[in-house]
Amino acid sequence: MNHLMGLMRPAVEDVLARHPNNAVMVDAGSGNAYLGFVLYELFLKNAPGGTLLSIEGRPDLTERAKGRAERLGFSRMQFQTAHIDTAQYPERIHLLMALHACDTATDDALVAAIRHGADHVAVVPCCQAEVAAQLKEKRPVAAGGGSSMSLLYSHAWHRREFGSHLTNVVRALTLEAFGYQVTVTELTGWEHSLKNELILGRRVHRENRRARVQLERLLAETGVAPKLTRELGVKPATVSASEEPEAPEPVAPEDSEPGPA
Repeated sequence: MNHLMGLMRPAVEDVLARHPNNAVMVDAGSGNAYLGFVLYELFLKNAPGGTLLSIEGRPDLTERAKGRAERLGFSRMQFQTAHIDTAQYPERIHLLMALHACDTATDDALVAAIRHGADHVAVVPCCQAEVAAQLKEKRPVAAGGGSSMSLLYSHAWHRREFGSHLTNVVRALTLEAFGYQVTVTELTGWEHSLKNELILGRRVHRENRRARVQLERLLAETGVAPKLTRELGVKPATVSASEEPEAPEPVAPEDSEPGPA
């Protein structure tokens, strides 16, 4: 957890520097809200303002975390019992994080971040099964029968690993397409957890057309349609684009609110 806080520190400090009195942070799929409690203790407890909203679908965990926050005097921690895709989000989010939100729940968190113009995003995906199931419907191509891409996932074990990797590649590229500068790094050593990929995003453009074209081509070449791209209306490319994609459009100055992605 300390290592994660270290990796997230630049994002949190940027948010608090730009919005010291009204920073809005969201922990999507918060579980017992341990991540939120650590973040509050380190960054929000002595800050002049700012709120942290924890969203969790299991009411017993929400009530337990709410009681703990009351005992600790963490008055600016808020709690909502809801699934990530049906939660009521603040109109403006400055930082959204999701730690081990299973399968498409991570996609739901990213959709919320993008739609609400989050300045920073931090997700650690878990149990990516949707794309592997889609790949299962695609039969491997016989030797000499065209593309050999499907040979990468013809076996169940390879399909699971390739599907997981492809899912996170699509997530990172989607963030880039919607104007985020993305860093993908290892959260912790493999001896501690196999689910250790951390995707960090900082919004620096309104959009990135070049990344959007690359994303559409990737969807077309692999034949997958993850929930993230479906929800955001990103469709696979239908023809090869011959023109050079446009350069990213700069985002508004830091003292202005970015427009919708």
